[in-house]
Amino acid sequence: MTRSEDTAKAVQVTDLSVDLGGRPVLRGVDLQIRQGEVVAVLGTNGSGKSTLIKTVVGLLSAARGEVRLFGTPVPRFRQWRRVGYVPQRITAAGGVPATVYEVVSSGLLSQRRMFTPLRAAQKQAVDEALQLVDMPDHRKDAVAELSGGQQQRVLIARALVSDPDLLILDEPTAGVDLASQQIFADAIRERVARGTTVVMVSHDLGPMDALIDRSVVLRRGRIVYDGPPHASQTHAHVHPHTGGDEPGWLSS
Repeated sequence: MTRSEDTAKAVQVTDLSVDLGGRPVLRGVDLQIRQGEVVAVLGTNGSGKSTLIKTVVGLLSAARGEVRLFGTPVPRFRQWRRVGYVPQRITAAGGVPATVYEVVSSGLLSQRRMFTPLRAAQKQAVDEALQLVDMPDHRKDAVAELSGGQQQRVLIARALVSDPDLLILDEPTAGVDLASQQIFADAIRERVARGTTVVMVSHDLGPMDALIDRSVVLRRGRIVYDGPPHASQTHAHVHPHTGGDEPGWLSS
């Protein structure tokens, strides 16, 4: 594979195996996602979906195999401003008092020094991200006082504020009201129109279903389907979400 072919892929997963708590969760996974694709990662609870995503963004280590982002192995990847990540079932406040504006602007930390004021362009980026998720009127509100759907919108805005080339969403609509799901879909649609690569783990795509180019279905740590989204449900047997793939000590 040439260097240009390598970098044309936003995500490359090769022979990936991951163990958690002494047990295998992913086994021999191969996956390539080209820049500009919108990919849904589906499967039942315990299939390995969230483990795959956490390994892609460097939160978990591989027992075997390799993950590359834009052609660079994850351990050597430094351009994290190109990646927006929305984790699974984590409150935006994280137990620390913070306003909506502060949480969203924290998504720009990779582009500026700690404790330095935001530049005009960065302030504009924060305002635009809040507008995308329909939260501009909540900028001064404490995140801990928001509803679950609103907190999830804040996390989406934080992921979008750095204008990422790759957006990774882990169950972004789990437990979120339909109105917020539609706002998510509209925000993601805007990013897709600009060429952003999107990888989304979900058990219920809802309004985002129309955006999906391709579905990847995991079962027992292996990919059992990779192709057009309309045929994926036959393989997925997806059930409502009741927990992550990981042992309890790793679940959020």
